[in-house]
Amino acid sequence: MDADVIVVGAGPTGLMLAAELRLAGVRPLVLERHRHPRDVPKANGLSGQILQLLRYRGLLERFEAASTDPHPAPRYPFGGVHLDLTGLDDPPLSALQVPQPRLERLLYDRARELGADIRRGCEVVGVAQDDTGVVVDVRGPDGQSQLRASYLVGCDGAYSSVRDLAGIAFPGITYPDVNRLGQVAIPAAVTRHDNGDIETPGLGRISAGYTRTDRGVVAFGWLTPEIMILSTVEDELDPTDDVPMTLGELSESVGRILGGELPLTEPRRLSRFVFQARQAETYRAGRILLAGDAAHVFPATGVALNAGLLDTVNLAWKLAADVQGWAPAGLLDTYHRERHLAGVRTLRHTRAQVALRRGYDPAADALREVIQDLLADEPARRRVAAMIAGTDIRYPMPGGDQNSLTGTFAPDLTLQTGDGTTSVAELMHTARPVLLDLADRAELREIAHQWRHRIDLHTANAGDRPADALLIRPDAQIAWAASIDEPAEAAALALRAALSVWFGEPR
Repeated sequence: MDADVIVVGAGPTGLMLAAELRLAGVRPLVLERHRHPRDVPKANGLSGQILQLLRYRGLLERFEAASTDPHPAPRYPFGGVHLDLTGLDDPPLSALQVPQPRLERLLYDRARELGADIRRGCEVVGVAQDDTGVVVDVRGPDGQSQLRASYLVGCDGAYSSVRDLAGIAFPGITYPDVNRLGQVAIPAAVTRHDNGDIETPGLGRISAGYTRTDRGVVAFGWLTPEIMILSTVEDELDPTDDVPMTLGELSESVGRILGGELPLTEPRRLSRFVFQARQAETYRAGRILLAGDAAHVFPATGVALNAGLLDTVNLAWKLAADVQGWAPAGLLDTYHRERHLAGVRTLRHTRAQVALRRGYDPAADALREVIQDLLADEPARRRVAAMIAGTDIRYPMPGGDQNSLTGTFAPDLTLQTGDGTTSVAELMHTARPVLLDLADRAELREIAHQWRHRIDLHTANAGDRPADALLIRPDAQIAWAASIDEPAEAAALALRAALSVWFGEPR
């Protein structure tokens, strides 16, 4: 074998997967067809649950140090209306501004620090698999070659060659609206008001946020006091995808929609894209798997990286278990079951955003006004924010009666141990599974001790404990929880079953 797992694509998803695989103790080989890192900032940064996961890996401070704005105001677009979380003490959704080239460099450095093999200029042109592994035909700098691994994971984007070679269907729709996005400055002839509105001769005053006409939508906000994030949406029959966008093109789009010129200068980022709503029918075909945009694309901004990086954290430890020979039956299949469910839920709310933003008649305006009114209520704001963040997902877990925490992301409890103060986040830095005893349940520790070769055991006190004990998977999902004062026999039986389902046979 040339590697345990071949990862195709050295974008954020492929690099994150490589790092997680190394943490789990297997050898990934990353193949990237581009010879050099791309300098086009396709994404502005990260948002959602992945930020908490990065903190659980001990990486968040590194990413914040590289951010252009590590703590932006918690205001987010949602299908043409505004989700404003600034009034909440603990917003359920946060963001971190890191241009994609910088983000990829951070993830590349992380993967290399852990020992991942990353090769550029290597294009996958053929794939074959059998019962023992996958053979990949590669066209590289030195000609054509073959590489073999136990598994192959396509992290090669929406137009994935791995997905096509594996014969996995990618049903869905491409929407006709063309989106143009830029980070630009405005000249002195344009006045910026204190509330973020702008005023310019010929167009008058334009409110920050969304402006709609029968020709499209112009939206803008402020990245810094000097730099504007400006976007336009127009329906076009034949958008030009293969030519880089220019400042003139963005300015002309604004002019068509608003009927006058908005002077723009100093472009820092320019991009053009169309929205798609697609999901692979399966995330696994034998020994070939998909993650990130190769598995799903969503018709809204701000969710794709969160979903793709969370795919990799779910997948890596399961792949490692199979490669290392201890995976219980069906473990790898839970990757599709859990992350496909997450993709379905993300598609639902992003498709809802399409319905909100695409209407231009009075009925659509009324719908947006009603939704905006509803989002003034805190419970509605929190629920929509959780949908965007991906924190509202509860994975189905095997077993009967279960604690409400099972299948959810483990809360970051402050823990008092014999060695001092720690936290759930610190326990997850090594991506090892954890049995956390919060009520000094010796009978539960005795059972878990039989799996000590695969899981870490910790006893601690938490101020307001949510359960007597938690079994936390490497992806920080709770596989099992003992309710407060749950009878010993029932708790022991359920814990033993959960350990066997997720971590194989006891020693």
